[in-house]
Amino acid sequence: MRGGIHAYSFAPQAWIQVFFVSLVVLDPLVVVLAGFVRREGIWLAAAVMALDVAANWIVNWAWLAQDPARLLHPVGLLPITLFGVFVLMTWLPLLRVMPDGQPVGALNAASNDAWGGSRSKRRR
Repeated sequence: MRGGIHAYSFAPQAWIQVFFVSLVVLDPLVVVLAGFVRREGIWLAAAVMALDVAANWIVNWAWLAQDPARLLHPVGLLPITLFGVFVLMTWLPLLRVMPDGQPVGALNAASNDAWGGSRSKRRR
């Protein structure tokens, strides 16, 4: 907090510094939106991860060019890149199975559940 926007002064471009600082707000926002099963949360997660992976590769490119084995370290680019690939591979399938514009819990009582029966029939 003391460094403000310059807390990430190792980043070569100002937009990367601003992005890294903004993750303090963006990451919890993604978690809340995704937790409430909001389509916006999935879109935001994909955008944040794409930018995060790109920014981290830009910041670490010089070090990686000097020593490519740094990519194999268990902390740093490897987990960020793998998680980014996971998020970007799953965001479209997640959007396909999410309800369109329905608030959480507003499922129609007559809709079929995972077992093929209606909820109202099961309760009887």
